[in-house]
Amino acid sequence: MEGKLATTDAISKTGSTPAQSGQKLEAAKISIFGLALLNITAVVTLNGLPSEAEYGLSSIFYYLLAAILFLVPVSLIAAELATGWPEKGGMFRWVGEAFGGRLAFTIMMVLFVEVCVFFPTALTFGAVSIAYVDPNEQVASTLASNKFFVLALVLAVYWIATFIGLRGAAAFSAVAKWGGVIGVFIPATVLIVLGFLYLLFGPAPQVVMSWGDVVPDFSNFSNVVLAASIFLMYAGMEMNAVHVKEVSNPTRNYPIAIMIAAVGTVLILVLATLAIAFVVPHKQINLTQAILTAYHDLFAWAGIPWASSIVAVMLAIGVFACVTTWVVGPSTGLLAVAKAGYLPKLWQTTNKNGQATFILLLQAILVTLLSILFVVLPSVQAAYQILNQLANILYLSAYLCMFSAAIHLRYSQPERPRPYKLPGGNVGMWIVGGVGFLAALTAFVFSFIPPSQISVGSPELYVGLLIALAVLFFAIPSVIYAVRKPSWKGADPDFAPFSWEAQAISQVQERKRG
Repeated sequence: MEGKLATTDAISKTGSTPAQSGQKLEAAKISIFGLALLNITAVVTLNGLPSEAEYGLSSIFYYLLAAILFLVPVSLIAAELATGWPEKGGMFRWVGEAFGGRLAFTIMMVLFVEVCVFFPTALTFGAVSIAYVDPNEQVASTLASNKFFVLALVLAVYWIATFIGLRGAAAFSAVAKWGGVIGVFIPATVLIVLGFLYLLFGPAPQVVMSWGDVVPDFSNFSNVVLAASIFLMYAGMEMNAVHVKEVSNPTRNYPIAIMIAAVGTVLILVLATLAIAFVVPHKQINLTQAILTAYHDLFAWAGIPWASSIVAVMLAIGVFACVTTWVVGPSTGLLAVAKAGYLPKLWQTTNKNGQATFILLLQAILVTLLSILFVVLPSVQAAYQILNQLANILYLSAYLCMFSAAIHLRYSQPERPRPYKLPGGNVGMWIVGGVGFLAALTAFVFSFIPPSQISVGSPELYVGLLIALAVLFFAIPSVIYAVRKPSWKGADPDFAPFSWEAQAISQVQERKRG
């Protein structure tokens, strides 16, 4: 989850100027293993595992397929873009360089909303973890399924995190890092070790152990639909592309680091997913509770049932500690875009701590409105699914633009220096970018189809909500861009002009001198 929420913070973390980036290149180096570890840390999260545990052994196929068709292309394409355009902006910069300010601003706003959509799903996982602190699984499950308990906890924690964020989030960066260790890596290690000990020495696993089941049944279309969510589990790898400048011989070593990271990420996700599938019966897999159920059953089998409460607390600490720091990230990027003249002055309001007051409060209101889906939809699981798929749709739309931008920039700015350049010339770019684009497009389309494995109420309501919300979140930035005014530009914009803007300014100045 940490990596998923980092994208909108890219504008403040992707370097300053080409000259400064060159200085950094000389100043520091990152080893192949170090870069691989950074990428694994950015991607691995636990709350999405139950949706893939639905597939048992065939989840191996989906993880590998998504890694080859999406994870690796994203990493390689982002490396070229990050080194070719190291100025602040991240995806906003790359899309804007290729297709102009309107689409770049739209994608930036969509990513901002995507993060808002993701907050309720992350906090739902934390709320369920709190419920499972009770060692009585029946009581814990009942509480975790209570819509009002989940809604109240999600909103309470998020608003508290917002007010903490308004006071400045620098002090919480260490908390976020420890939150990742406490709430992700330690629980993941425990889950994998106990899961495979259960497979070797416990009763018969809940999943059939046959290599023939690794390849899914493609005649059952519903199997493919839920698997589309796996793409969002791999989101975030592009954030570490900026570090390619700090790798010795990046043309050779960066792809090696990416391959190591891809293998490591797939191994962790596959093994943790299978550990859930080993112990939780297929029909009892719940998107929000299955991982807690797995811990409960594994610890009970190991003779230490009390340990499930400890892990539940660790998972909750991981979510809540990280949300406290994540809450500021999106506002930082959007504030810089606002000061560049893309949003009204109200959006540029900051407090004495330098925090974007209006944006943070607007973000909290949006999270609150989205969280109401927990009450509107038939179950916590249904609300979790629709929010997860909406986040998938919004994030994938940004990736579609990123792949398109990389291909377009090979032709519109062919002479632009790129410290890392995808091998194979324009043909190599078309192959890698084209594969990534088609994979993202396929997952994008599938994300609108309700999965048969989960009761989401009326399929028409499910699809209608997704379409309506997606259209709304794309339409709003287009309207804002259409009515923007020169007076919106801040007095201290912290954003370098796009190349085509700088060229136009230069031409105007030359005409004036002439």
